[in-house]
Parts: sequence; C-alpha cells; structure tokens
Amino acid sequence: MASSPDLTIMQRDAAFRAVAAAGVELRLVSGADAADPQFAREWDALAARASEPNPFFERWFLLPSLKHLGADSRVNIKTLRIDGELLGLLPVSRVWNYYGYPLPHASVWLHANAFCGAPLVARGFEQAFWDALLDHFDRHSRKAAFLHLPHLPAEGPVHAALDHVLRETRRPAFRVDTLERAMLAGDCDAETYLNTSMSAKKRKELRRQRKRLEDEGSLSFERENGLDGIEQWIADFLRIEAAGWKGEAGSALANAPATQRFFTETLVEAARAGRLERLSLKLNGKAIAMLATFLAPPGAYSFKTTFDEAYARFSPGLLLQLENLDLLTRPRIEWADSCAVEGHSMIERIWREKRRLVSRNIAIGGPLRRAAFRTLMAYETRGRTQA
Repeated sequence: MASSPDLTIMQRDAAFRAVAAAGVELRLVSGADAADPQFAREWDALAARASEPNPFFERWFLLPSLKHLGADSRVNIKTLRIDGELLGLLPVSRVWNYYGYPLPHASVWLHANAFCGAPLVARGFEQAFWDALLDHFDRHSRKAAFLHLPHLPAEGPVHAALDHVLRETRRPAFRVDTLERAMLAGDCDAETYLNTSMSAKKRKELRRQRKRLEDEGSLSFERENGLDGIEQWIADFLRIEAAGWKGEAGSALANAPATQRFFTETLVEAARAGRLERLSLKLNGKAIAMLATFLAPPGAYSFKTTFDEAYARFSPGLLLQLENLDLLTRPRIEWADSCAVEGHSMIERIWREKRRLVSRNIAIGGPLRRAAFRTLMAYETRGRTQA
C-alpha cells in the first residue's frame, strides 16, 4: 500500500530534524580555530566544492574580517556537518536593532566591504543546509524575532533550495530588498563585447582619451598574481584612494586603521591562496588606476578599484575596465560580479548584464513568534509581494 503524503512529509521532517540536531554546529571562531590546520583544510575544501562561489565567506577573507571588523558583532559561524564532514558554513550574528528600531534578530554577518551573503554549501546539500539551519533557529531563537538573509544571489541553486524548503514547510518569509548590479558574462571576445555594449561614438572618445594619455608618457597595463610586489601594490592603492573623494569623505580604506589592516591582510591572504588578481594602469611606471579582483571559479568578483583623480580627464578607471574585459576569455571564469552599487555610472557603461540579489526575512521559533513575524513583515512590506 502506498504511503500517504502526510506520512512522507512527517518522515522527511523527522529525518532532517535528526540531521539538524546532529549536524549543525555553533562555532565561535577563536584564535585556536583560525590556527587549526585541519579546520582550514576542511574550509578550503568546502569552498572548492560549493554549489555557488562566495569569496567573502572563504577562510582567507572571513578570518581577517572577523579579526579587524567583527570584534563588536559577536559573530558565530554556523556549520553543517554530516558524519563529521563539513558541508555548509555561514557567519551569523545577533543584532539588537533593525533599521533604527529596537528589534533583536539573527542576521547573516556582512560588513561594508563584503558584497555577497550566500552560504558556502557543498553541491547537493543545499536543501539539507537550509532545513538544518532553520530547525536550529527554531530551537535556539532566544530573543531573535526572525532570521535576516542579506544579499542572496536570486538565481542559483542556493536560493532555489531555500525557496523549496520554505514552500514545503510553509514557513513565512518576506523579501525586504532587491538590488541589481552590473555583471559581465558572455561567450565572445572583449572587442566583440565592447562593440555591442558601447556606442561607436563613445568608443572613439575612449580611443582619443587613451591617445592623449599616451602623449603624457609611457602607458602600460600590468596584471599580477601571487605575493611578489604585493606590499607596494597595496600601499599604492591605499595612497591613491585616500587622495581622492573617498579620502575627503572619510570612506577610504586608509581613513580607519581597522579597514586598512583588513584590506592589507585580506589581499595578502587571497594572493597566498591563489585567488587574487591585481590589474594596474601605469603611466611612466606609476600606477594611476588599480583593480583587485577575487577569482572564484566559475565566477570573479571585482573587489576594489581606484584611480588617480589628477588624471580624471583621461578616464583611467574606464580604460582599466576595458583591459579587464579579458575576463571574458579567461579559462574557468564564466561571469564576473562588479560588486558596484546599483546604477554605477562607470561600470554600467560597459558591463551590460545584471546580477540580482535579494534580502529576505525568515520566520523562526514557534507559532506565536511566527504570527508576530507575519504582522511585523506585513507592515514593513506593505504594497510589496510576499516571497
């Protein structure tokens, strides 16, 4: 006799509860954890087999972030282990306010220089990860009113698995923000892509600007990997950025010792891991535009860019991005995320694709807490569609 659908769901839920109880580990990253070679190898192996790449939660980025920027955030790393194997990882913090309101909640931890909130999850374990994580928060919600998931890539297996779990369990969830930022993707060469994305008039203007810049002296592009020369490269980047509008506004990396140390350590560790590419436009051997890109196959992330504003009339940042179109023909790289703000005036003149990211609030806890969550989210998202 065939089993009833209700029994099948009950059996499935019981199985996932067992996995959740045995597999989700609350781990506070300490100095001992960071120095543990076994944990480091497991973390790197997970990143290599993740269904979606996210360099901002890889070891070489997250540990410097926690060390220099996370001291006041009480960040914990949630890990999914099944039979001892590390299959999922996500940094989470307890937050006591929500857009200025005294509303405690749990949130995936991102800082101002981390641009993607997708968990690292081994391929094939996406649903198990979300089931286990949400079950964990049901049992350990404490004072948290909900779980906040910022900047999840909207298209991909991780978000699709979350949608599936939410539908199956009928767990209330709301989309509270959506953004689209420039993305580079295509199966053509750089010249073909540029001819399609930019008008002939604008291409002619850029050729003229490059020719005028060449009249100033010897012009060259340098693409670097590895650790050779990285200290000087970082120093040049910080100096150029601080000398421009960001320095005046107080938002340059060098304006705060913590962000400067974070940036320096992160780039060194990324280079050591073979995940950093440094691109520079140089005039007479002096950098006037610079770009740091994280390589996370099949993707790439344009982490930080800057240019010398003394040469702004030549559009050095734009000329550097034209050289960066080489990513289109790079082996193992299928797309690149600009990490730029939505509507960025420079990069959206070249990169024509869009990457959509969503931020979602998810109900946790028992029936009363979920009912309160529905009321709260209905007010916040009034006029929007539940998702």
